[in-house]
Amino acid sequence: MAESDHWHPGAAYLYVLHLDGPALAWEYLRRHPGYRRDWQRRRRHPATAQRWGLRLLENPVLDARDAHPAWFPDHDGVVQVYPDADPPPDAQRFAFWRIPGRKHLIHDGRRLVLATHWAGYCIRLALAPGLEDGMAYAYAVRAAPDPCARCRALVGELDKLMVVTVPVALAGPRPSTTALLELHTLQALDGALAGASLRTVAQVLFGAGAIRHDWHADGALRARVRRLVRRGQTLMCGGYRRLVQLPALEQGRSAARAKRP
Repeated sequence: MAESDHWHPGAAYLYVLHLDGPALAWEYLRRHPGYRRDWQRRRRHPATAQRWGLRLLENPVLDARDAHPAWFPDHDGVVQVYPDADPPPDAQRFAFWRIPGRKHLIHDGRRLVLATHWAGYCIRLALAPGLEDGMAYAYAVRAAPDPCARCRALVGELDKLMVVTVPVALAGPRPSTTALLELHTLQALDGALAGASLRTVAQVLFGAGAIRHDWHADGALRARVRRLVRRGQTLMCGGYRRLVQLPALEQGRSAARAKRP
């Protein structure tokens, strides 16, 4: 198979540095050949989507900046908003246009979900049927053996809404080590899917100079690139589910054997 070079420009992956867990999960899932085949065949039965952890299939051509996959079931970061059945006199009123950011409304087949992005933040609100602008509202947390963990997740999401009251700095923080790892993993995975050798992937990611000085059969650079490719393949083939808090797929004996080197 002839190698494609569409994955060579590193600048094309810079948006990955600002993605949260659910958005990263989509980046890995949309690269899965089986998922892409299901989309091309237009297998729109809910069971097909749920096999991938989605309510509805999403177009894999769209990256995380334009796609808004509806994960199933919801992860703890989705804020559920309901009409308040017994509001106090000073209750806050739902005001759609006061919610910050660039908004996207998605109907996932059962309800409206609002995804809004601003200044490197993203928040997802699941709007209950019957909720209207100007209504008093309440946030809901699912019951669980450890409800405190879900409450903390809810507080973390709502804290993002407070950021808009603070002036945005002109220069953002340096990318974290974790964010850079995801960028390199996705680029290495794309190289492997395009048929590139480990040496070619290393040259694209780290430059020709690194190849001249550090590329050896048992060298650290070769091992690093191999780990990036394997990590990308693992995340693409089901590992993405942990990024969006989905239940892990059941694994049999064949999966256990696949982990052996």
